[in-house]
Amino acid sequence: MNVPEINSYTFLTRFHQTLTKHKSHDIPQPNAPYPFSYIFPSVCSKRSFVSLKMEVQAALHRSFLGGGVSFPLGPRVVSLMRSRFFQKHSTSLKKHSKVSISCSLNESTAKVIYSVAPAMGHNKEAHPECSLRVPAIVTALEKVELTPKFRGSEIIQLQDFRTATVEDIASVHSRSYVFGLEKAMEQASDQGFIHIEGSGPTYATATTFQESLIAAGAGLSLVDHVVAASKVSQTPPIGFALIRPPGHHAVPKGPMGFCVFGNVAIAARYAQRAHGLQRVFIIDFDVHHGNGTNDAFYDDPDIFFLSTHQEGSYPGTGKIDNIGCGNGEGATLNLPLAGGSGDIAMRTVFDEVIVPSAQRFKPDIILVSAGYDGHVLDPLANFQFTTGTYYMLASNIKQLAKELCGGRCVFFLEGGYNLKSLSDSVADSFRAFVGEPSMAAKVDDLGYLYDEPSFKVKQAIQRIKHLHSL
Repeated sequence: MNVPEINSYTFLTRFHQTLTKHKSHDIPQPNAPYPFSYIFPSVCSKRSFVSLKMEVQAALHRSFLGGGVSFPLGPRVVSLMRSRFFQKHSTSLKKHSKVSISCSLNESTAKVIYSVAPAMGHNKEAHPECSLRVPAIVTALEKVELTPKFRGSEIIQLQDFRTATVEDIASVHSRSYVFGLEKAMEQASDQGFIHIEGSGPTYATATTFQESLIAAGAGLSLVDHVVAASKVSQTPPIGFALIRPPGHHAVPKGPMGFCVFGNVAIAARYAQRAHGLQRVFIIDFDVHHGNGTNDAFYDDPDIFFLSTHQEGSYPGTGKIDNIGCGNGEGATLNLPLAGGSGDIAMRTVFDEVIVPSAQRFKPDIILVSAGYDGHVLDPLANFQFTTGTYYMLASNIKQLAKELCGGRCVFFLEGGYNLKSLSDSVADSFRAFVGEPSMAAKVDDLGYLYDEPSFKVKQAIQRIKHLHSL
C-alpha cells in the first residue's frame, strides 16, 4: 500500500477499501465512532489475513509513526471538566506534599485496585492513541461485571487520587521539557491541536499538560495504596492504572511515540523516594521497545528494566546487547523477538528469562508497562499474542510479585489500538488478578494464527541467557 501525503480521512477511506477488498465483515466506515476497532475477517485464509495485516501495519507505521499522514487542525477541544466521561470518573486534583495513605479493611482484602484517567480532552480523531481507548476498557469491565458495582470490595476503583507535581515529573524529565510543554498549551489552546514531536506522531491539545499530570498521579496514588495494603496484608491488591497518554517512549528530554510523560519511570522514582523501596523491577511487554524508560535508568543499578518487543519495530531501539552502562551494567535487559512471535514464545520468555532475572534482582516492587498492542489483531505491530497470552502474563506476574516482593505490583496501560482486543485483554488480565478462569477461548479466533518463528525465538533466548548469565 503506497501512502502519499494525505489527510486522515482519505487514509482511513483507503484502509477501509483495502479491508473490504478482502470481504471483511463488521468494518466501520472511516467516520465511524470506533475507527480502529476492526474485527478482521473470519472468512480470510491465514495467508491472506497475514498479508493484509502486514500491508496495513506498514501503512500505519509510515503514517502515524513516520509522518506520512498530515492531520488538519481540528476544532478547539472542549474543556476538560465538561467531559461527561471525566465527570463520571472524576478525581481529586489535590496535591500532597507528604505521603499519608492509610489502608482500609476493604483495600487490604481487595484483589484489584484501579484508577481511571481517560484524558478525554487529549484527543485527535482517527489517531490510534485517541480518547476512545480507556472508555472502551471501562465499558468492557462493566459488561463482564469486573467493577466494584458487581464485585463489592473484591475490586476497588480509586476515586480520589492525587495529581502529579512538577517535582514528580522532574524526577525523570528535564524541567525545561516540563515547563516548555506547559507553555505550549497556550498555542494548543489557540490552534486546538499541535504536534509536540518532530517526527509527528505525538500531539497535544489544550488539556494535554494537565491531563498528563493526572495520568501520572493516578499511577503514583496506586503505588501509595498498594504499598499501604502490603503493610497489613500478605496479599495486597494488584494495582492497574487505566491511564493515557501512555508513557514508555517519552525520553527524559521530551515526548515521543504518542507518549508525553514516562508514567512508569516516574512511579519507579516515586516508590524509591516516598516509600523507600530501593529496588524496582520494571517489566515492559508492549510490542514496542520502551526506549524512554530504558534511557531513564540505563546507568542505575537499583532499577532493573526488562523489555520484550518486536525486533525492528518502532522506535528501532532496544538491541539485545544494550544491557546498561556504568554501575547499571546488567540492570537493563532488552529481548527483541522476531515478528510472528506469540503465546508460545512469551510463555517461554517468562519462564526462562523474566523469572530468573527477577529472582536474582530481588525487587521491592514490580511495575509493569502493560502494552496490549502485541495482540494478533492490533494494527500497529506483527506479534501473535492472544487474549490468553495477556491472561498468562497477568497471572504469572501477580504470582512473581507475591513470591518476591510481598505482592507489591502496579500495572500501567501503554499501547493497544484495536479497541476490542485491547478491552478483552485488559478484562482477562483482571480475571487473572481475581483468580478466575480466562475467557480467551470465547473471544479469540485462533484461526488467524500461523506458525511462530520458534527457532529465532530460541536463538534470542539463548543469547540473552549468555549476556546476562541466566
